[in-house]
Amino acid sequence: MYTVPMPNLSKTGQLKELEGRHKLLLRLVELSVTLNSTLDLEELLQLITATATELLECEAASILLYDEKNPRLFFAAATGSDPAKLAEIPVPIDSSLAGTIFRTNKPLILNNAEQDPRHYALVADHIKFKTKTLLGVPMPIKDQTMGVLEAVNKREGGFTDSDVAILSVIAAHAAIAINNARLLRAAQQALEKVRVTNQIKSNFLSLASHELRTPLGIVIGYATFLQESARGDSTEHANQVLGAATQMRQLLDQMNNLTLLQADEMEMRLMKISIQDVLNFAIDEIKYSAARHDMQLVFAFQDEPILVNVDPEKTSLAFVNLLNNAIRFSPDKSEIIIGAVSQGSQVLAWVQDHGIGIPVDKLHKVFEEFYQIEPPNTRHHGGLGIGLTIAKGLIEAQDGRIWAESEGKGQGTTFKVMLPGAKE
Repeated sequence: MYTVPMPNLSKTGQLKELEGRHKLLLRLVELSVTLNSTLDLEELLQLITATATELLECEAASILLYDEKNPRLFFAAATGSDPAKLAEIPVPIDSSLAGTIFRTNKPLILNNAEQDPRHYALVADHIKFKTKTLLGVPMPIKDQTMGVLEAVNKREGGFTDSDVAILSVIAAHAAIAINNARLLRAAQQALEKVRVTNQIKSNFLSLASHELRTPLGIVIGYATFLQESARGDSTEHANQVLGAATQMRQLLDQMNNLTLLQADEMEMRLMKISIQDVLNFAIDEIKYSAARHDMQLVFAFQDEPILVNVDPEKTSLAFVNLLNNAIRFSPDKSEIIIGAVSQGSQVLAWVQDHGIGIPVDKLHKVFEEFYQIEPPNTRHHGGLGIGLTIAKGLIEAQDGRIWAESEGKGQGTTFKVMLPGAKE
């Protein structure tokens, strides 16, 4: 004969309590994971208030955040209420329950909220909601308090210390998640401003390049006609006009190339060609400019072809910009070295000058758009500051690399370019 043992009521109660705590911990862990994977601020706020309402078994929960520009609290979210309508209500820090929690940085339980003189009745009147019991905890972020998380109207009984512990955990996780979402939103807004600014700049460059090209073509045409028919001093004058107009056209070409690179519209036609041919194309473009400054061009590459897989025209243009840069920042009668060597599956080419050099801490900045080492009001060398930017864009668009090396001021500069090699 078997007897059925009577249940131990004490153990059964403990077991239920343990199960309840286990479910609570799992829910808090789920909340933490969800908060850390959500970066949409509005979605975060709604999730926090809904979870607080569920776990504390109350009628509603709300989040009040601190407004740094206007020293006050404002409702960012609340269960079952319109956030926009709540946001219209300024909550004073010095004469409200939420303000007291915010100032003291301590939790507050009020199981008879309506009788407390700090109860801010304007909120209840505005949204037609009667507050009977209230629990509020601060929302800490690092060594500051970003706001207050409140739970309102416990469904059974009043709020307890256990509720304080639960809501404090939610508030701590919520503060971190809200701060991360705010940082992301600020970063996105900053990036959007940069994008709009860059678009305006690109549109201006494109428009200026287009609009100036027609009148400049007329100037060049008349200057060429005058040069052919001029005699005596007029010949030199015509040469000066034609030289200045040609220089301006080169600047417009650079502006147009920069615009195409920024818009990712520069078409690359890769082919197998020797780096010597590419460098010779570039040298042909600048040799007269070098001759005017009595500069010597020294070739430091072998006769045997070193093959690369590049767009010849675009790569040559990149080296033209590097060579023009070397001419511009080097003294007359100095030497410019152009070299190339095979390095495994890649080809290294370089342009070395003995000019003014680049401070070591500025080596990475010289490729930035419109960057000038010299102050704009006192500089002695011309240029828009986009030649190196274009060179970098053209090289990197072909899976190449470009960088500058210099020992510092007065020590000259070497620009090195690594390009993908090609087999015979």
